Amino acid sequence: MLRVVLAEDAVLLRAGLAELLTSGGHEVIAAVGDADALVRAVDEGGPDVVVTDVRMPPDFKDEGLRAVLALRERQPGLPVVVLSQYVATVYATQLLSGSREDSGGLGYLLKDRVGEVSEFLDALSRVAAGETVIDPEVVRMLLVQQAEAQTLRRLTAREREVLGLMAEGLNNQTIARRLCVTESSVVKHAGNIFMKLDLDPAEGNRRVLAVLAHLRDGLA
Repeated sequence: MLRVVLAEDAVLLRAGLAELLTSGGHEVIAAVGDADALVRAVDEGGPDVVVTDVRMPPDFKDEGLRAVLALRERQPGLPVVVLSQYVATVYATQLLSGSREDSGGLGYLLKDRVGEVSEFLDALSRVAAGETVIDPEVVRMLLVQQAEAQTLRRLTAREREVLGLMAEGLNNQTIARRLCVTESSVVKHAGNIFMKLDLDPAEGNRRVLAVLAHLRDGLA
């Protein structure tokens, strides 16, 4: 049996998670709805594992994530399972960065995974035992972004500059004026970008695909 602190702002989901954990043989020592209450509950209760949403009041950004990062700074080794509505690799990267083998279990799961009750309870037990459990879809997206980042490094400084202006929605003529080069030079740079990013014309609008790769790299 694990003693769990649960943080989720949606009342019905919080109640459902608490029931799921209890029926799985665990004790929910606190079920709270905001990051401040989460910190207090952990400080007062000394749980075996924390389960928290990423986005919580008041701003519904990353309050839950920041709370557990702060808690793990004060309590190294505190096992944490973070739940996210969407694949947010930035949050996963924040959670994983700086963690060491001896820093306690970590989990980053999509909320859809909670529907697979046995998988969710298994992940909780593994995190409490010190393992790292990352949702397979998040891993896939992290690998995609890593591959794209490696690919974008093939570009020259000028090509990255052109791609950045493309991401601003500028056409070739405007980019040429901005960089004080000929439009044919921009077309040549764009062709090199598409080639280095392995963008096949058959895949659709290569300009859009290139810009998406650039934006994802910037977010990562």
